[in-house]
Amino acid sequence: MARSILTFLFVFIAFQQFANANIANNHAIDKKSGYSVEACSSCHQDQHKQWLKSDHAKAIAEATSKTVLGDFNQAEVTHFEEKARFYKKSDQYWADIGQQSPLKSYQIKYTFGHYPLQQYLVETEAGKLQVVPFSWDSRPKEQGGQRWYHNYAEEEIKTADRLHWLQPLQNWNGMCADCHSDGLQRHYQPADNTFDTQWKNINVGCLSCHGEMQDHANKSALKQDTVLSGFVGNWLLKPDQKVAQWHGPKRDNQFMDSCFACHSLRSPLTDGFSADNAFLDQFSPQLLLAPMYHADGQIKEEVYVYGSFLQSKMFAAGVNCLDCHDQHTMKIKIQGNGLCLQCHAAEEFNVEAHHNHPAESEGAQCVNCHMPETRYMGVDDRRDHSFKIPRPQLAQQFGTPNACTTCHQDQDDQWATKQLTDWHGKPSPISANMHNLYALQAGQQITPQQHMALIEDQSIAVISRASAIALLGMAQPDIDVPFLAKLLNSEEALFRLSAAQVASNLSTTDKKRILMPLLEDRYKAVRIAAARSMLSVPLPDKAKASFDKAFDELLTSLSVNSWRGEGRANSAAIYMDTGQFDIAVNELQQGINNDPYFPGNYLGLAEVYRMQQQDEKLVSLYKNALEKLPKAADIHYSHALFLVRQKQYETALDAFKTAYRLMPDNSQYLYAYLLSMDGLGQSKQALSNLKRIFKRFQGNQQLLELGLYLSQKNQDRQSYNWFMQNR
Repeated sequence: MARSILTFLFVFIAFQQFANANIANNHAIDKKSGYSVEACSSCHQDQHKQWLKSDHAKAIAEATSKTVLGDFNQAEVTHFEEKARFYKKSDQYWADIGQQSPLKSYQIKYTFGHYPLQQYLVETEAGKLQVVPFSWDSRPKEQGGQRWYHNYAEEEIKTADRLHWLQPLQNWNGMCADCHSDGLQRHYQPADNTFDTQWKNINVGCLSCHGEMQDHANKSALKQDTVLSGFVGNWLLKPDQKVAQWHGPKRDNQFMDSCFACHSLRSPLTDGFSADNAFLDQFSPQLLLAPMYHADGQIKEEVYVYGSFLQSKMFAAGVNCLDCHDQHTMKIKIQGNGLCLQCHAAEEFNVEAHHNHPAESEGAQCVNCHMPETRYMGVDDRRDHSFKIPRPQLAQQFGTPNACTTCHQDQDDQWATKQLTDWHGKPSPISANMHNLYALQAGQQITPQQHMALIEDQSIAVISRASAIALLGMAQPDIDVPFLAKLLNSEEALFRLSAAQVASNLSTTDKKRILMPLLEDRYKAVRIAAARSMLSVPLPDKAKASFDKAFDELLTSLSVNSWRGEGRANSAAIYMDTGQFDIAVNELQQGINNDPYFPGNYLGLAEVYRMQQQDEKLVSLYKNALEKLPKAADIHYSHALFLVRQKQYETALDAFKTAYRLMPDNSQYLYAYLLSMDGLGQSKQALSNLKRIFKRFQGNQQLLELGLYLSQKNQDRQSYNWFMQNR
């Protein structure tokens, strides 16, 4: 399994039924509200029966003979040096795990998911659950299943690795728990790095989607409840239409916020969430940015559904999750092309003239071309929900995947482009603004005018434009302040959120002038972003109360996430910006202690020591950091800069070289390495190295100027002309 940027945020395992699983004994009653799945099922028996078939019902369960799918009959498995033995003691399930003998014994407390894999949770410290490094492949044997496999099957995960199963990224409480149980709160205590996690119901039941229902239950008992009318209307496909249109009142799809709460890659702002609250009041979402998404917005890492679906034409037309998925089993309503043909005319789309594959073949299935699968966690194939048209010609320009060559792996993008052209004629081009969006997300340079034009293009999905806003600070030398001010006043919350984050790059005067209204924004995510950008801004008395409230929300969000290295680093950055360096140092040191293989806290602490001119502490810090993380390019680069300040130029050159070797696509590391060579009298070699790889960084102004400088210094007219021709 490929190493993910973020791993095991949660496991939502889909599309199969665990036959007659009886998990009723695991249901709890929330004493405060009186909620339990059983209480709901007393009135909603049919819905309860359907829910029992869902993946939600099997999201997590106590480990019993009725829930455990894996082979615990003394099964042994080895992955590089990692070994495990799975067995039973009486009615309990156990695993011996380790890289050295004797292996350590752990009792399996909970099953996690059920299909196409089932994971297992063990308690390693009081209240702290970790995901066992081996999963059970629950697919049929003929599909390669019914076996144990390592969660990172293609990699050796050493003990000193951030992805090791005992490290924070494999911690259930922080990474997975809130999306597998109703009303869960982590109750993380930053001071002593402990959890007291509690739930209202062990699995994903009624509460996660319907919210607090005590008032509904009371009114129902008194026969006072009203019938909801939010789903009145229908999709109608008229004889002269290719695609159905909605007929009825304007759809209110805000209920999807409860779906997005878990089917998204996002940063939590609160400890626990509720279906009664808006998505942006509880989370700050990941936008369509590298390395999580491909340049055209297709899913790459484990980003789930939110980002892809919001960029789709389906979402723009008003389609919601329940048009395709049953609201209680969560399975798709119709198997095969029939699901799509509810709204797309069969005589237009379900014919060989459209898909050019034999009827009923894999190539004739709508989803295989318009919802290609990406495999995660070794066996879990998940479909992209952006519903894109395959465009292999874009793959040639931006390195994006396309459904044609994903299936026809013996062919290339040129072949696929020719096939589509032969079948349907020359493909209709995407708009100039869409092309610039893909170029921007691929890391290519576009002009400020092109950048602003695509953000203003209303034919492009809001989330795609918000992603372009997020790149303003990195892609453009200067931010157009009036343009950003207009975005901060947009009706689109994602625009305001992205613009507030980008505004951190503005001057104090500009921040004060255009950001203050967002301290009272409707959504918490926007308020927090505004407060983060305004930390160093002197505020008038009338704005201080609003700032203090938003700042408290910011601190809460940081505390909720401080169980992992990134959370501590973000907290430290806040305290550094407010001049509270002692607190910042403590946060960074705690981050190193709790998550020792995350480089960000070493880098943050190095910055504090640099500012305080504590060189002796820096020497010790870099020694520790490089022992823990010898392959961290950013630490080698930071160390090289320190060595330059110490005038240890030759040692610095080696460190710059190592940083670039570890991250050869980083133009800044290359620039520093070549400058260091030049400073040590290796100017000709630096010029030769740059010419050899310059085309990989074509369009990079900094490297172009370096090439021209080195050419002039070496009186090399031919090289100077070469750089001018290839700029």
